[in-house]
Amino acid sequence: MTDGPECAWERLKAHEIRAAAGGDTVVVVPVAAVEQHGPHLATGTDAIIGREVALRAARKAAAVRRVLVTPVLWCGLSEHHMAFGGTLTLSPATFQAMLRDVAVALARQGFERMLISNSHGGNHVAIQAAAEAISMDLGMTVVATTYFREDPAALGAHLDDQDGVLHACEAETSMMLALAPDLVDTSDLAAAAGPKDGPTGAGRASYRWRPFQHLTANGVLGDPSRASAEKGERLLDAASGAVAALLADPAVWAPVEDRRRG
Repeated sequence: MTDGPECAWERLKAHEIRAAAGGDTVVVVPVAAVEQHGPHLATGTDAIIGREVALRAARKAAAVRRVLVTPVLWCGLSEHHMAFGGTLTLSPATFQAMLRDVAVALARQGFERMLISNSHGGNHVAIQAAAEAISMDLGMTVVATTYFREDPAALGAHLDDQDGVLHACEAETSMMLALAPDLVDTSDLAAAAGPKDGPTGAGRASYRWRPFQHLTANGVLGDPSRASAEKGERLLDAASGAVAALLADPAVWAPVEDRRRG
């Protein structure tokens, strides 16, 4: 049981969802990935963490506005992880079409505000493009966020060995120890450590796609041996607090202004 109104879409009755449509209600659509997370974390790590962050954020924002959270759209853009196995991926066109179809279903029921809440770095650019297209096509207010990008300093304050969330790292391993310790192999976390960074991008400020095996030998970026369940709870609280602030901020959801002259 949790304080406040139920926010998980699949736990509500149809008439309860209808009653929540319109007004200031925001529907959070968590998007994630199913992909390799090194030798110690389950492939569903991003979906598990992303769902929990979204639910906690919805509960924290409940005093300001009604928030509903759909089930996780668990398959994302993970082509760069395929060489390690255990990974499922979509094409960018399918991924963006999936988001648009969900938005259409929400709009048909009277919902006007949608937050795409992402927990996988590979989805970041695609969710921004989807938010733009949905906003223009459907007239909805659509915001796209990646939980670890919204307030990286708040997360970094709880980390000992890195500034933010990497991959199968101190941060993700800590949050999984807090949420699903049975899915974490803690037998030799020190051996699972990978580099904290690697050659990315191109030139001074340009982009080049590269597969993940270009960055790491074992699919890990960061040192999971620094992880703990207590740290994971602090990270989840910080991450959900950042998303909750986004949900509660009236300026984020205010109507678009037309400031043309004449």
